[in-house]
Amino acid sequence: MTPTPAVQAVVQPDLFLGAFPPSGFPQVVWQEGQRPTSLPTQAWTTETTHRDGQQGGLPLSTEDGLTIYDLMGEFTAQSGAIRQAEFFVYRPADRAMLEGALERWRSGHPVEPTTWIRATRRDAELVAGLGIRETGMLASASDYHTFYKFTPGGRTQAARTYLEAVQVVLDAGLRPRLHLEDATRAPREFILPFVAAVQELSASYPDVQAPKFRLCDTMGVGLPLEGAAWPRSVPGMVRELLAAGVAGERLEFHPHNDTHLVVANCLSAVLAGCTAINGTLLGKGERTGNAPLEGVLLHLIGLNLLPGQPDYHVLNRLADLYERLGQGVPAKYPLYGRDAHRTRAGIHADGLNKFWPMYAPFDVPALLGRTLDLSLTKDSGLAGLIFLVKAHTGTELGKDHEGLRALHAELSAEFDAGRQTAAEWEEIADRVRAVL
Repeated sequence: MTPTPAVQAVVQPDLFLGAFPPSGFPQVVWQEGQRPTSLPTQAWTTETTHRDGQQGGLPLSTEDGLTIYDLMGEFTAQSGAIRQAEFFVYRPADRAMLEGALERWRSGHPVEPTTWIRATRRDAELVAGLGIRETGMLASASDYHTFYKFTPGGRTQAARTYLEAVQVVLDAGLRPRLHLEDATRAPREFILPFVAAVQELSASYPDVQAPKFRLCDTMGVGLPLEGAAWPRSVPGMVRELLAAGVAGERLEFHPHNDTHLVVANCLSAVLAGCTAINGTLLGKGERTGNAPLEGVLLHLIGLNLLPGQPDYHVLNRLADLYERLGQGVPAKYPLYGRDAHRTRAGIHADGLNKFWPMYAPFDVPALLGRTLDLSLTKDSGLAGLIFLVKAHTGTELGKDHEGLRALHAELSAEFDAGRQTAAEWEEIADRVRAVL
C-alpha cells in the first residue's frame, strides 16, 4: 500500500516572497539571531577595468576607456555601488584616460578616479602632481614574490622598499592604498608587521590620508571558510587585520576566479567585516578574470548593504562595447551572456508558459533589460514553440492550433533527419507569420 504523505494541503502557495520579491533581486533573510555581528552596515565596490582589465588583455583606446568610465557612472548613479576606479599612469593613452576621468569627476561623476603604481620611490614621485587624492601601491606580500622578485631578495628588503614609497606618497598629500599582492599565500609574519609599520608611519599625517589595505587573492586560492588555516581563509585574514586596527572601511578585497570561488570569497570577506570589494564589471581581468562586480553587487543588494540600486540595464551597452572590441562575454556568462536566460528544454518552456517565475531567478526583463528566450531543439516540444511565438509576437497559441502543430511537425522532421543545431527565432519568424 502506498503510504500517505504527511504533507498538508494549503490554499495558497508559499513562494517565500521575503526572499524572492516579485520586483527585486533575491534577498537574504536571516534566521532569528543569526545575522553576523561582523557584517558592516554598508558595503561597496571599486573598479579596476582600466588597470587589471587592460592588464588582462582588454584593448582600450582613450575613447573606449572613457566610454567605459561613463557607463560606470550611469550604472552607479546615486546608488553608491562603485565608489572608485583605478587607472594606469605609464602610457600617454592611460594618462589621457585618467585626465578625462578626473575632469568628469570634478563635474559630478560619482566614481572617483585613483591610480595604481608599484610601491617604489620613482613611481610614487610620478603620481604626486596628477590631481588624484589616492593611489594604489603594489606591495607583493608572499615569499613567492619577496624572495624572487628582489635582488638579493627577502621580506625585510621588500618591506623597506614599500615603506620608502609610502613615505613619498604621504608627503605628497595623498592617501596610500597598499595592495598586498598574493596575500592568500603570504606569511602572517610579513603581513601583520608590515601593516603595523604603515599605520605607524602614517599616524602623524591627517586622517584623510589614513592608509587603506587591499587583500589580493592573486591566484584565486583563497577559501570562503571560517577556521581554515592562514593564509587561505579569506574571512580569517579579514578578521586578523580588523583586530590589528585596520578599520573595515579601509579594507578592500581583490580576488581572481582561478578556482571558481571568486564571488563566494567576496561575500565571505564582507560577512567578516570588509566593506569594499575590488573587481571589474563583467569580470574582465587576468587569466580567469576578476570579481564580476555586477554579481557581487546583486548579493550586496540582497544583504541590504547598498544605499540605492544601480541601473543594471546600462551593462547591456557595456556588453555590446566589449563585443565590438572582440572581448564579448561568453554565451553562458551569468546575467549578460547570450544564453544566460535561454532555455532549450520543453519542460522548462512549458513551465515558463504556465508561470514564468518557475524558471527565472527574478524578473529578468524588468531588472536587467534582457528577455527570457528559447532555442528550439528536438527536446523543446510544442511548448517551446508556443513560448517563442508569444515572446516575439505577443500572440499566445494553444496546443491544438493546427498551423502551430504543422510547424512543429516540420521542425521535428528536421531534427529526426539528423539536424543538430537549434532553430532560433530569426530562422522561423517568416514561417510563424505565415501560420498566424
